[in-house]
Amino acid sequence: MEIRRIGSSGLEVSAIGLGCMGLTFGYGQTTNKSDAVKLIRAAVEQGVTLFDSAEAYGQANEEIVGEALQPFRDRVVIATKFGFKDGVAGGGLDSRPERIRLVAEKSLKQLKTDRIDLFYQHRVDPNVPIEEVAGAVRDLIKEGKVKYFGMCEAGVDAIRRAHAVQPLSALQSEYSMFTRDPEDAILPLLEELGIGFIPFSPLGKGFLTGKIDAGTTFGEGDVRRKLPRFADGAREANHNLVSLIGEIAKRKEATPSQVALAWLLAQKPWIAPIPGTTKLHRLEENIGGASLILNRADMDELNSVLANVPVQGERYNVEMMKSINR
Repeated sequence: MEIRRIGSSGLEVSAIGLGCMGLTFGYGQTTNKSDAVKLIRAAVEQGVTLFDSAEAYGQANEEIVGEALQPFRDRVVIATKFGFKDGVAGGGLDSRPERIRLVAEKSLKQLKTDRIDLFYQHRVDPNVPIEEVAGAVRDLIKEGKVKYFGMCEAGVDAIRRAHAVQPLSALQSEYSMFTRDPEDAILPLLEELGIGFIPFSPLGKGFLTGKIDAGTTFGEGDVRRKLPRFADGAREANHNLVSLIGEIAKRKEATPSQVALAWLLAQKPWIAPIPGTTKLHRLEENIGGASLILNRADMDELNSVLANVPVQGERYNVEMMKSINR
């Protein structure tokens, strides 16, 4: 697995990481703890070094990540997040400095570790000056409890202001062939400031795997039931886009997922996506995306497809968009 330097702070991670959210949160059924631990350890064995969790994914998520990675602690980068009131996604935002410290102490315990490698603000809190947030994380870094500071779904102004207090090592936001919002203002800013980029949902919440079509249904508790681009009409239209990507994948003797990940990796050398999965064969498939080479002609063809077959539907509903700082 290729190791990438993420920004100018010294943070280095595998080209493909593992998003651990779906093991316990967001997609309905949770994964059996022993199976989740096996999956994470299988990822380590195949060269994955970046593992992403959060307080908002539930106590079980951090505990699973901590148990799975304890034997490999010095070989991996563990990321987790603070920023939701009482740690509940959708329950409001809370990035007060005292809350940040409380979350850090709790996460250290649940992750069974003496330091958090990458500590993200999960969403920008408009009620707390970002300078105070950055200052709180800076204090934790000085104490050795945190190594690197990150933000999620932050806008240009918040990034600049936070970075001036405590240099950011990484931004985590949604970015894929399905969601290209960061390209206009965010990627140029990150390059200017030397900040790495960790795209979440690099497979469009599963759409870019090619396994979702007009007939797909989503179970109770699956966040995609609420997302506009997964609604009936949009789902059918978006499957046409994925079918075209699939044709390119066949020619490359790859899968649509691998093409989607390779496309992301080709954008910048300081990008490391974190696809999530609960299945070993999907983990192996995703890791294969790191070794797929897309040449200039491949990239031109993919970009032409994306330009001519626009994605239908917003990525989040109106209520969910309220917590995203643009």
